[in-house]
Amino acid sequence: MAARSELATGIPTGRLGVWWFLGGEIVIFGGLVACYILLRLHHPEWAVEAAHTQLAIGALNTFVLLTSSLTMVQAYACVDRGRPQRALIQLGATAALGTLFLAIKTFEYRGEIAEGYTPTRNLFWSFYYAMTGLHALHVLAGIVAILVVMAAVRRREALQRVEYVGLYWHFVDIVWIFLFPLLYIASGS
Repeated sequence: MAARSELATGIPTGRLGVWWFLGGEIVIFGGLVACYILLRLHHPEWAVEAAHTQLAIGALNTFVLLTSSLTMVQAYACVDRGRPQRALIQLGATAALGTLFLAIKTFEYRGEIAEGYTPTRNLFWSFYYAMTGLHALHVLAGIVAILVVMAAVRRREALQRVEYVGLYWHFVDIVWIFLFPLLYIASGS
């Protein structure tokens, strides 16, 4: 007999809840990205502003987040294979890489602000800080969620939460995959 939490849909309620939550997050980020693209099409001068973003740092952060997705996948695989201790190592690596992402982003912001590229400079920089700042908050939330899940894994409880936090973490990575080219690489157009 199916577990009580799966009777209505056949999908575990935790997984379904994460997907519903991510649907709302897609609306938020999708709205921001759509507004940015529509405005960007009418402001070719934004290419000059985008040229002042730090492409190498953005690319490094892209590498960091993609690597963190790999460690998250490995954490799930370890849980699936009944190796929760190894999953803890992979979850810890994911949280550490997320923290590194935030540290690099903070360094990047400091440099940009010191050069006068602040949210009040113009609309491009307002969007840049709004989108990357919101993303950074989501990375921070993901790190906190990973730490909470790690505590449960240590107790050998609710191991399915590794999958759930992994879904969220991959969403955060996918958002960055959209933000990176839109904000850093789009200076050439």
